[in-house]
Amino acid sequence: MLTFTFAGQTLQALGSGALFWPEEGLLCVSDLHLCKSDRLARRGGDLLPPYETRDTLIRLAEAIDATGASTVVCLGDSFDDLAGVDALTTADRDLLAGLQAGRRWIWIEGNHDPGPMDLGGTHLASFSARGLHFRHIASDGTPEVSGHYHPKVKLSLKGRRIARPAFLYDAQRMILPAFGTYTGGLWASDPALSDLFASDARAILTGPTPHGLAYQGTGQATPARAD
Repeated sequence: MLTFTFAGQTLQALGSGALFWPEEGLLCVSDLHLCKSDRLARRGGDLLPPYETRDTLIRLAEAIDATGASTVVCLGDSFDDLAGVDALTTADRDLLAGLQAGRRWIWIEGNHDPGPMDLGGTHLASFSARGLHFRHIASDGTPEVSGHYHPKVKLSLKGRRIARPAFLYDAQRMILPAFGTYTGGLWASDPALSDLFASDARAILTGPTPHGLAYQGTGQATPARAD
C-alpha cells in the first residue's frame, strides 16, 4: 500500500487499484464490470473466457482480507449491465454473499448499472462520509472520489516503457482506476481526464508496489477507450 493524504484524510492506495481509508475501515473499488463476457456474448460481440467475474471477486476478497475493511463501497459500473446480475453463477453469488457478510456494503449506481440489483447491500446514487463524497462520475465543488474513466498512465523509465492503471488526484478530486479484470482504460493525457485536474495533480501507479509521481506529463497522447 502507498499512504497519502487527500482532502485532509489519510488514505492508502493498494496495488490492485482499491482505495482504503483506515480511520473509517472503508475499502473503495470502482468499475468492477462483472459479467462483461456475458454481456458481450449476448450482444454478439467478442467471445471472451467467462472467468473474469470470479477473478475480480477473488482479487476483491484479497483486498478485503488485507485491509480488514468493515465497509465496502463499489463506485458504480459494478456490473457491465443490469442483466449481468442474472448471469452470476451460484458459486459467484455465494462468494459475493460471503464478502458482504458482517460488513456494510454500498453499491453506487453507474452508467452501466443505473438501478438497484437483486443482491445484498445498500444501493445509492452517491455516498458521503466526513466531507468526502463518493460517486461514479466526477462532479464539481466538493472533495470527491469517483471512477468511470478507467485512468491509465504511460511513461518511460530507464529505457523501459511502462503502462499501468493509475489513481489520479489533486486537492479536490480523485479518480480511481478500474478494478475489473476485463476493463480498458483512458490515458491520463486525454483531455477528458487532464482537464479535470489542477496543475499540481498526482498519479499513483498500480502494480506489486504502488508508486506516486507527478501527474502532468506522465501520460501519452494516444487515447485508450474507457468502456
